[in-house]
Amino acid sequence: MEEKIRCTWCLSSNLYKEYHDKEWGKPVYDDATLFEFLLLETFQAGLSWITILNKRENFRTAFDHFDYKKIAAYSDAKILSLLEDSGIIRNKLKVNSAITNAQAFMNIQEQYGSFSTYIWNFVYGKPIDILPVTNRDVPATTPLSDTISKDLKTRGFKFVGSTVIYAFLQATGIVNDHTQECWTRNDLNII
Repeated sequence: MEEKIRCTWCLSSNLYKEYHDKEWGKPVYDDATLFEFLLLETFQAGLSWITILNKRENFRTAFDHFDYKKIAAYSDAKILSLLEDSGIIRNKLKVNSAITNAQAFMNIQEQYGSFSTYIWNFVYGKPIDILPVTNRDVPATTPLSDTISKDLKTRGFKFVGSTVIYAFLQATGIVNDHTQECWTRNDLNII
């Protein structure tokens, strides 16, 4: 059986390949899934994505299946239990930011009807495709991620620098950075 051609960043593990093939870059419109990716991306700041993927199920359990309504109301006791949970990233600032971000996320929902409407408005509802030839052609940030990062920060979000936001945009398919030879480009019907 011939191996599929993939973006080279995901070739180091089967977990990476599965994530790449089934999730990364596929447009997400569901608020619950958008929040999951936002939470995971904020915890990824300064770490490798494979670290987060390896702990993803632990995060899912620890953070009540990424239920932003529950997370927004976490008590001090819940925060303490998260900081003692070796299955996740035990960074106090990041744990606290998950709560702050859940609250800000719901504020955006109130204002726009959904977080999806808010975030997709930045690209007029259609994924942006930069058509990278190789991974070297994929930027770490763009003017779009700069703009969204700045806007989220004014709304009270934490750990949402431009690099984190660009990774979020890639993961949720708002930006398509699958390289031109990657098999998923055809699967996504982008070109």
